[in-house]
Amino acid sequence: MVRFFKTHAEATEPQDLPADQPHGVTSVGRSQNAWQWLIGYNNVEANRIGVPMVSVPDYFEGWFSNPGSKVSTYLGSLFPFTRWIGSYNLSWAFGDCIAGLTVALVLVPQSMSYAIVATLPAEYGLYSSFVGVMIYAFFATSKDVTIGPVAVMSLQVANVIVSVTKQSNEWSGPVIASALAFLCGVVTLGIGLLRLGWLVEFIPAPAVSGFMTGSAFTIAAGQVKTLMGITNVSTTGVPCYLVIINTLKGLPRTHIDAAFGFVALFALYAIRSACIHIPRRYPKLARPCFFISVFRNAFVLIVLTIASRLYCGPHGPKGPYPISILKTVPSGFQHVGRPNLNTGLFSAMGSQLPVSVIILLLEHIAIAKSFGRLNNYKINPNQELLAIGVTNLVGPCFGAYPATGSFSRSAIKAKSGVRTPLAGWLTGILVLISIYALTGVFYWIPSAGLSAVIIHAVGDLIASPRVIAQFWYVSPLECLIFAAAVIASIFDTLEVGVYVSVGASLALLLIRIAHPRGRWLGKVTIHHGDSPTVTVADGEAVREVFVPLDDKDGLRDPSIRVEAPPAGVFIYRFEESFTYPNASHLADLIVDYIKTHTRPGSTQIYKKPGDRPWNDPGPINPYLGRVLRPFTFGSAKRKLTDKIDESSAEVEHDPRPLLKSLILDFGAVSNVDTTSVQTLVDIRVSLERYANGPVEFHFASILSPWIRRGLLAGGFGTGASSRHITEIAPVVLSDPHNKEEANLAQIHAYARRYPSYSKQDSEFEAVHKLEQRRQGGTPSDSQSASSDNKDRLAEEGIPVAGSHSSAPIMWGQDLTPFFHLDLSAALASAVTDKSRARDY
Repeated sequence: MVRFFKTHAEATEPQDLPADQPHGVTSVGRSQNAWQWLIGYNNVEANRIGVPMVSVPDYFEGWFSNPGSKVSTYLGSLFPFTRWIGSYNLSWAFGDCIAGLTVALVLVPQSMSYAIVATLPAEYGLYSSFVGVMIYAFFATSKDVTIGPVAVMSLQVANVIVSVTKQSNEWSGPVIASALAFLCGVVTLGIGLLRLGWLVEFIPAPAVSGFMTGSAFTIAAGQVKTLMGITNVSTTGVPCYLVIINTLKGLPRTHIDAAFGFVALFALYAIRSACIHIPRRYPKLARPCFFISVFRNAFVLIVLTIASRLYCGPHGPKGPYPISILKTVPSGFQHVGRPNLNTGLFSAMGSQLPVSVIILLLEHIAIAKSFGRLNNYKINPNQELLAIGVTNLVGPCFGAYPATGSFSRSAIKAKSGVRTPLAGWLTGILVLISIYALTGVFYWIPSAGLSAVIIHAVGDLIASPRVIAQFWYVSPLECLIFAAAVIASIFDTLEVGVYVSVGASLALLLIRIAHPRGRWLGKVTIHHGDSPTVTVADGEAVREVFVPLDDKDGLRDPSIRVEAPPAGVFIYRFEESFTYPNASHLADLIVDYIKTHTRPGSTQIYKKPGDRPWNDPGPINPYLGRVLRPFTFGSAKRKLTDKIDESSAEVEHDPRPLLKSLILDFGAVSNVDTTSVQTLVDIRVSLERYANGPVEFHFASILSPWIRRGLLAGGFGTGASSRHITEIAPVVLSDPHNKEEANLAQIHAYARRYPSYSKQDSEFEAVHKLEQRRQGGTPSDSQSASSDNKDRLAEEGIPVAGSHSSAPIMWGQDLTPFFHLDLSAALASAVTDKSRARDY
């Protein structure tokens, strides 16, 4: 869409306005005049190119306009349930009841198992489960996600407890876990309230999958000793590979627990496999098989608990028992109250806080986005982080440890037909019943059975070979990040795995930003029709497509002929934003390529080799080359021989063309900054010095008015009017006299732009006449310009004072003839104007 800059001058006579007042401004205050003088703002130049001075209030106007409406919208967004709770009905309630009951049957055994992974008593898993599902309904933007204890976060809690207890034995494990939950809640709540959820987008999916896969291996390896009843094997705070080695060494100490553990693990996988394959043959049994698969954890634990009670009953209520069992689980909330918020404890776990927060954020957002895509709704990452923050702030008051979204339970909830986030309340009620009424039954649950449930659950977190292959096909570098995260998690700790995945992802992002891929383009003329050839007389649609000149990526049909631009004209397409990280790299690519494919505008003749500067050494000294040739080998020797031959031969004629125009495609550029505009100025200076004359810079497909403004500030877009601009942000202050030279150069630019005035008048008179022409008259009758003269000036694109005009300044404007709608227009302009390029 063409943007318009509207000039609205007061219907007063031109003599009533100050001589230096910008067009479209009725009055200029003393403070504004002082500010313009301070920054060297030139009203004449700004008026000529159609860019007024933007004030600070103009910049922040969009931020602070309608504050009441924005505050109301923000507060309303904090509680999304208000949007759908008024439409709640019985059909939704039925679906939520089924889903809530189903999730509860999975959540109770899983939460106790994950508490054991966190090296906490089993009841703390139940506390975390209750708080998570009850609070999430108020802030949720996903109907499928279930907040509660998860495997990876439980492993991190165990690592934090080990780290803190090594420093001091002052605090117990539950106290440390609750304090960690509180700190994580404060951080995530702050991120959510400030709407900084976009920070999560910097971590790609392969990185998240990498440390989750490594964590799954670590958790599974740590549970084998309990599954088999092996004693005296340390699994907390020890790298995964050492856990595996120590477990293998302890195999001779295997107990009868292995019978319970392996039977449970086999039953879990057998039931799931059967429930997957039976519906393929008998589709009518799909629904019953789903619920059987969901209930498998509860079913297996119930059977094992009965077997454990029968096997251990003869040993009495106090034991000792032949197998390890869960034993006493306190009834009710035994640890309700204010958590221990000790500053010393916070300091002791400070180094582990970043990793803990990263795990909470990444795992939850990844799960929420995944189910949002599957079920056709969009989540709000900021609101999801707010839900996690509130959950972990309130949770420690009930004795909970850090909780986040669970993938396995969210998948079960989605497949159960959940309709709204309110399903979590029924789950919470059932968990509450289990806390108060079923703790006596939990006494006889075998520990090997809980380990089987854990191993079976974390198996779903391990990336399959098919997923890894997809990572490799899409982005091999991201697949390497995945592999690095897995290896770091297995051979070191979860903390290192997280830092490796996050650090490698950010490094890859910076490398891609700093080294973007640009392309030199050529033209292909295509048409739509049955005939392989077309002429203009055929009347068929013909259009020009600009594609890379080289085919190094193999994406183009080899039979398609790409026409290079005319001699001396180059077209370059940016593929990323043009900002300070990549400005220098792109400048080197552009300048080196053009110097390789064009000849210098003039050849500097030196009387002797010693007169040459060091940065332009010229051909190699043939005598020195012959001395060095015996000491070189292979390709280096061939290159040296070629240089000696070139230096010996006298080059009579250079067939390369002279540089005339450079066309830059800004279609993919969303931002420029001071450094990038300065780099463009440096490129212009370098190329014009090399070509020994002016070089036209054309810009196509500019997306933003701020990009256009930055280019105009650098002297681009208007031709030769601002060629005196050589430094946008000087590091070393220049001589004050340079400002006068710049003004004089600007006057010369005006004269060159309008030669009819410069040939017969002095410089100052030429500028004066230009200003009078802008006001629609001559020095003698500036107040009585005729309407015909105004119409003529309007057609030429020159604003006329005393009128309301609307002049397009993005494309097709005489004031900015080097900004173009597309590459076709830019190329046509470059080819047309290259004959007059030497006149500027």
